[in-house]
Amino acid sequence: MSEKVFLDDGLVDMAEAEVSVADAGFLYGAGLFETMRANNGVVFAIEDHLDRLYFSAHKLAIKNTYDKQYMHDAVYKVLEANGLRDARLRLTLTGGKVTAEESEQKSTLLVTAAELAGYPAEYYEKGVMVALCPYRQNPFDPTCGHKVLSYFPRMLGLEFARKFRCAEALWFTNDNRLAEGCISNVFLVKGGKLLTPPVETPVLPGVARKTICELTLRDSISLKEKALTIVDVLSADEIFLTNVIMKVLPVNSVEKHTVGDGKVGPVTKKVRKMFDECVAECCGVKQ
Repeated sequence: MSEKVFLDDGLVDMAEAEVSVADAGFLYGAGLFETMRANNGVVFAIEDHLDRLYFSAHKLAIKNTYDKQYMHDAVYKVLEANGLRDARLRLTLTGGKVTAEESEQKSTLLVTAAELAGYPAEYYEKGVMVALCPYRQNPFDPTCGHKVLSYFPRMLGLEFARKFRCAEALWFTNDNRLAEGCISNVFLVKGGKLLTPPVETPVLPGVARKTICELTLRDSISLKEKALTIVDVLSADEIFLTNVIMKVLPVNSVEKHTVGDGKVGPVTKKVRKMFDECVAECCGVKQ
């Protein structure tokens, strides 16, 4: 069966899907995307993903001619058409053709899906190593904190990390505050308390990050959003990364520096269990 994608008005074979060479996303990277997970045929926190997309489109003045229900339905049509229950999905929105008359301009909407391939079990049992990214996050960049299509700097950071056999690279701002990973948000644990950079750093307001903040409130786990530095990173008892695909990924070392005792810590284990249970409950997965 040919892989199906949703492009603008409906489902098409991937091989037949075409986007204009005059598309704003192709020409200028003027677009947004959301990476989502589905388990048991249910997309986790889809409303949060769409809310973030809509907020960013408004903030960055990216033309959006589709409503949330239309996008919601498009995502589920792609899941069904490809017979997927557990999937990694990507929704891409651009401002459409820049050559069109303003009254005729229509956004480009693309939804794709593939089998969900998780991270190796060993990563969660032993933790992963992360690198310190040589690049810097500029708080004055208007696209910071938004999941824009111009993602190449993030991919360069990730490639840098992989050269040193690291799973991720930590970004700092140009005034040396901890920001985020290339594709993840970052949490530190010190004295049993959770710390994470505030959204205003700026960092991407991750859907997994938002979920964890909500879960810790319910479970009375101390969580504080505050400006953090490399000193905080190197003195942390535990560190973990989050996004909806990796969920809660423990970090055992920052380059040559061992985090805590080098083992997955109790707070990380607890938060991971809470997050896994939340995803399972949302998606109706029996545990």
